Amino acid sequence: MVDILAGERLDHDSPVPLYHQTAQVLEAAIEDGRLPEGSRLEGEMELAARLGISRPTMRAALKQLVDKGLLIRRRGIGTVVAPKPVRRTIALTSLYDDLEEAGREPRTRLLSLETVPCPPDVAEPLELDPAAAVVRFDRLRMAGETPIAQMHNVVPAGVLEVGADDLERTGLYRLFREAGITPHIATQRVGAHRAGTEEAGLLEVEPGDPVLTMTRTTYDTTGRPIEYGSHSYPAESYWFEMTLVDL
Repeated sequence: MVDILAGERLDHDSPVPLYHQTAQVLEAAIEDGRLPEGSRLEGEMELAARLGISRPTMRAALKQLVDKGLLIRRRGIGTVVAPKPVRRTIALTSLYDDLEEAGREPRTRLLSLETVPCPPDVAEPLELDPAAAVVRFDRLRMAGETPIAQMHNVVPAGVLEVGADDLERTGLYRLFREAGITPHIATQRVGAHRAGTEEAGLLEVEPGDPVLTMTRTTYDTTGRPIEYGSHSYPAESYWFEMTLVDL
């Protein structure tokens, strides 16, 4: 950070507010790669001192960049340069495959894996009796060292034999295909909520920060429900792209 701000001077006589000038300095450093994604910024007081401005002015500059999605505040870490968001088209693909295609080094941390009676809220989409056995597992998907998604999935027992090593080495859809099962169609709902304490800790955001949500029920080529997923993503790390047609 010393090299990045060395020689930077703000114009105190300019009609452009100092906080905006400061934001422009930091944004230029992000855009030209001097501040690569994941870089941790110094504290507000240190940054303000380097540029000869007040702490409230620096805070306003950082907020402007947070609002633009260029910076994020990570719980327990501070302010960091935001990773490039994961671009997903409205297609039947897995997050693992999308990250791999984008060269983002997908990694998975398994949080839980158990066989349980079907949860009541999942029985209808999976077309199961509430007493039916299902395999339920929770994972944290990362791009490199950056948390991208908390993923809750339920698969009817007997559909897919899966172990902890399988779930950490690759994506669920790839495991289905390796077992000769083809995910063919899915219904999906996208929403949002504010991060709870546990969720915020896993995703490295602040409690109350916006989180994008997605629930999906996937069917194979015979029309059989094979998976129900409920995932949450830091809002700045994920976006959908779709094509709309006037019929």
